Amino acid sequence: MEDVFVILILTCVVPLWIIFHYITKWKQMKVMSPDDENTFGDMHRVAEKLENRINTLERILDSENPGWRSKYHDHS
Repeated sequence: MEDVFVILILTCVVPLWIIFHYITKWKQMKVMSPDDENTFGDMHRVAEKLENRINTLERILDSENPGWRSKYHDHS
């Protein structure tokens, strides 16, 4: 009788427990934590600063060396 009980647990309960465990983990991963949101916001601000710096450098290069883009194959 104990063997049947163990087999029943191994074939029904354990797989369901594993499935529900990973479903819960998956749902938790879909939502960003407040700390993740702060980190994402910080990274976004840094990316905007870097983009502004690159644009400024390109304007300086355009004024000081107008042909620099064609020399380096940048067609933008």
